[in-house]
Amino acid sequence: MTVLEQKKDIHWPHIKVAVVAARWNSFVTDEMLDAAVQALQAKGIQDSNITSMRCPGSFEIPLTCKWCLEHLEVDGVVAIGAVIRGGTPHFDYVCDSVTRGITDLNLSSGKPVSFGVLTTDTVDQARERASEEKGNKGAEAALALCEMIALEQSIKSSSG
Repeated sequence: MTVLEQKKDIHWPHIKVAVVAARWNSFVTDEMLDAAVQALQAKGIQDSNITSMRCPGSFEIPLTCKWCLEHLEVDGVVAIGAVIRGGTPHFDYVCDSVTRGITDLNLSSGKPVSFGVLTTDTVDQARERASEEKGNKGAEAALALCEMIALEQSIKSSSG
């Protein structure tokens, strides 16, 4: 049995990443966006190789990520949003659409799009998941993207 180890010698300054954040619920997504960018910078990705952009809401995240992959030639995308349950089924439709859209985009593009979209019942839950004290989910999504980039490079180098 062969066990692939994650590639440790990635030259992070050359990795290009986009961070797409929904403007809706910006009181949460602003913190997540900032934390994601800081996590990418801490990994060693150059500021000039990090593109941040806003889209109207979480429903628009998959298409915005697709455009980033097609036009910015990035190695991956961090998707950030916050969908907070209300009194109508809208929550279910948006959550299902953004989840399906990001999943489909991962498979169709062959490039990682990490899922940093909160789906919470309350505003307090969303704020908690965007806080530094509880582990900001924007930063976690950025680190998950880095791990996927490293995994892909390990797989590529072992097949050649």
